[in-house]
Amino acid sequence: MEQRSTLLLRLAVIGIGIPILALCIFLLPQIVQTAMVEKELIGTKIAYTLIGTVTIMYIAAIPFYYTLFQAWKLLRYIDNNQAFTQNSVIALKKIKTCAILISCFYTPAVPLIGIIARWMDAPGLVLIGAIIVGISIIIAVFAALLQRLLKEAIDIKSENDLII
Repeated sequence: MEQRSTLLLRLAVIGIGIPILALCIFLLPQIVQTAMVEKELIGTKIAYTLIGTVTIMYIAAIPFYYTLFQAWKLLRYIDNNQAFTQNSVIALKKIKTCAILISCFYTPAVPLIGIIARWMDAPGLVLIGAIIVGISIIIAVFAALLQRLLKEAIDIKSENDLII
């Protein structure tokens, strides 16, 4: 198969990864630095809540980028006509696991984000945290469904190969 068929999906993977990388490199360290410098102005509780939330975001970035790597591998399998192989099932299983991990990291962060949102008078922050948890769960369910369907398709294909 030609690589043009998955080009748009590859661009989407890159388009998803770059803003999160920019967030981790530029914005999050600035938030931590501001919290540490202005600890007396914003309050110690808020400063440590900000630091805790940023730490959770950094930890959640690890499975996020691993998921993007697995998606990239899955697209490579599709390009090499190896979509219906056990490697694709394994990649989908890893994507599912990482999505569950991300939702597990962000679920306890939502109350912390609520404290920050109250302090900043920005209730939309809690919604952003809840959306991240929801999207992660949706991705995990979708990956589990695709994993099961692909496994069944591989089983049917192997049965047909034995018959012929």
